[in-house]
Amino acid sequence: MTMLAVFRSRAQTLDFVSRLRAAGVPAQTVATPADAGVGCGISARFEESFLPRVKILLGKRPYSSFSGFMKNRSGTFVYWNG
Repeated sequence: MTMLAVFRSRAQTLDFVSRLRAAGVPAQTVATPADAGVGCGISARFEESFLPRVKILLGKRPYSSFSGFMKNRSGTFVYWNG
């Protein structure tokens, strides 16, 4: 299942995607869904199977603009607190 890491900062999103890729997590920058309610416009997309590694990497840097994770549910992304 596809997930998004949503940020309010484009620079932090790009930094995070770069760090994910360096750690072997296939990740892409994608347009943030309007339902996210944040202004930066891009998020980090990855597969849910990589979530444990993504959370570890997220905790290693002070990403002050991190807004949360969104999960694809029936074609719509919703905030997820898992």
